[in-house]
Amino acid sequence: MSDRSPGLSIGAVLTLLQEEFPDLSMSKVRFLDAQGLVSPERSASGYRRYAERDVDRLRFVLRCQRDKYWPLKVIAEALDAYDRGLRPAEHSDGPQPPVVERDPALSAVQDTGVQQGESVRLTRAELQRATGLAARALADLESFGLVHSDSDGLYTALDLQVAHAAASLLSYGIEARHLRPFRLAAEREVALVQGLTGTSHEVDVEELVRQCLELHLALVRADLSRG
Repeated sequence: MSDRSPGLSIGAVLTLLQEEFPDLSMSKVRFLDAQGLVSPERSASGYRRYAERDVDRLRFVLRCQRDKYWPLKVIAEALDAYDRGLRPAEHSDGPQPPVVERDPALSAVQDTGVQQGESVRLTRAELQRATGLAARALADLESFGLVHSDSDGLYTALDLQVAHAAASLLSYGIEARHLRPFRLAAEREVALVQGLTGTSHEVDVEELVRQCLELHLALVRADLSRG
């Protein structure tokens, strides 16, 4: 990065924020930088250059200290959670996992959620808090292949959706091992979809997944109606 790279100098950041935080000083900004709460880029000569995102993070940190009296450790944890896609809840100070909304009808599914699933990453504790799953229940779901953490031990929004649905079934007294057939059925459907997408025919994957879900729902309803 050259000295003429875009971004604000530390002096410009002070000018921008001192109206709201009159006691803010360069040493305070440098201290927060040293704590890893704000990590601006550096120019070729080593000067800090603050992007808009850096200023927003700095403003968040200062407000948490002033208004909520949060220690730096709690602020750092909150920033990490926001970086992983969590957002503040309406009636809570801290970050919360996204709310799982039940599809009104599987035939009306508009999106398989792949992109959404990649945008949120939850810790084990956050996944348990969002679904109400006990540690043993979550471990059982993992052992039967229903949810998977990544190499960092984090879970996606799709894992959250699976865990939420599984938790609802477990509340009826069903055991995690009884959910294994859902995993096997999903694997067969995935193999079918992947096989078709590997052909020379143009395939709308979203539509194909939607049709698989509609067939599954229709078969379950048909069998139940026959009693």
